[in-house]
Amino acid sequence: MAAHHDEAERVVPSSHPDGADGPRAPQGVARRVAGVLEALLGGDPPVRFLFWDGSALGPDDVPGAVVVRSSRALARLLWAPGELGIARAYVAGDVDLEGSPFELVARLGARTRGTPHVGPRALAETVAAAVGLGALSLPPRPPDVEVRLSGVLHSLRRDASAVRHHYDVGNEFYELVLGPSMTYSCARFVTGSTSLEEAQRAKHDLVCRKLGLAERPGSRLLDVGCGWGSMALHAAERYGAHVLAVTVSPEQATYARRRVAQAGVGGRVEVRLCDYRELRGETFDAVSSIGMFEHVGTKRMGEYFATLRSLLAPRGRMLNHAISKAGGSRMHGRSFMNRYVFPDGELVDVAAVTAAMEGAGFEVRDVESLREHYSETLRAWVANLERSWDEAVRLVGEERARVWRLYMSGSAVNFDVGGIALHQVLGVVPDRDGSSGMARTRAGFGDGTV
Repeated sequence: MAAHHDEAERVVPSSHPDGADGPRAPQGVARRVAGVLEALLGGDPPVRFLFWDGSALGPDDVPGAVVVRSSRALARLLWAPGELGIARAYVAGDVDLEGSPFELVARLGARTRGTPHVGPRALAETVAAAVGLGALSLPPRPPDVEVRLSGVLHSLRRDASAVRHHYDVGNEFYELVLGPSMTYSCARFVTGSTSLEEAQRAKHDLVCRKLGLAERPGSRLLDVGCGWGSMALHAAERYGAHVLAVTVSPEQATYARRRVAQAGVGGRVEVRLCDYRELRGETFDAVSSIGMFEHVGTKRMGEYFATLRSLLAPRGRMLNHAISKAGGSRMHGRSFMNRYVFPDGELVDVAAVTAAMEGAGFEVRDVESLREHYSETLRAWVANLERSWDEAVRLVGEERARVWRLYMSGSAVNFDVGGIALHQVLGVVPDRDGSSGMARTRAGFGDGTV
């Protein structure tokens, strides 16, 4: 999965830098950049770093390595200190990861607390290394897949641009990564032997049961941010629901409509290309929002829940399934996630989500974390990507394939350590006398566990 560079810049395996009498001082490029890595990582590297001249730094008893293939990596760090410069170097192929990306990201993240910080010392060391290696240059061009949006934050136009940047990269690529389920959200692994496809069905089933579709056959469901139609199809086929599925991605809408036609449920599922804020004058028994709330943002959160609340009949239910973070976190302008993955994305504290739902008139009835399930989901997606790497590169180019490998691997590790979580929050709209119409226990959810 290495990028193609001039032969002079390729890493050439050399003799082990440790001599018979014990470790030797770093040589060549490794000697020049030792101070940079120490300043960035707060000490000796926790993983092996291999450089384009064959020199190396770091332990040789840790699986895998970070491969620095070009002096351009230093130039990128110099002109965009911190996370953005490092991300650009990886996406462009100036840096590569050999071995398990999860283990490498976990070891580096444990040392840097997730984000390498380029303080004055690290910047000075980078300048010195760049001078010594002749790497001072004009700013290297950012990778082509980097994006910077314009317009009013969370306006209809800008939100549509953000969504299309991530989702309209070709349905064939998503088929490769997501597998047959075509479901781009956290699955639910009921047992240790559950496959990804089975786990995605289990997640959809859990959502349907929480929304009461099993108790009320023929319910009208609004699926907000419907993706490629998997939830809508599950609700219609398994529970006889009548579904309006909405998305702002043209490619998703086309794909979902084709699946609906193939499944023969066109009379029960409508796929509409529109924003949830454009819905007016319709009434639903249930609303599912799976993996789209991250695009809403804190400032629009009240409007989001109020709009969806206004579309629900008495005793109607809404389930919000979204990544969360304690204290909340907006993907700032110079972060890897904002420039390459989810522009304008924002993770909201689950406490703020429940408060906003209640402020909009919902009674919150259930909150469940699926944090570990999302790590397992991401690992399955990375395995799919790496298994078909050449095909992925053919479909979307090497830069975008690298973005996905890095973002999914890093996210899996972040779920592992509890840096982020995934919460399902279930709300109901009581009728005038306060009746919710809900069962007294959780026994009806999912696999019947209480």
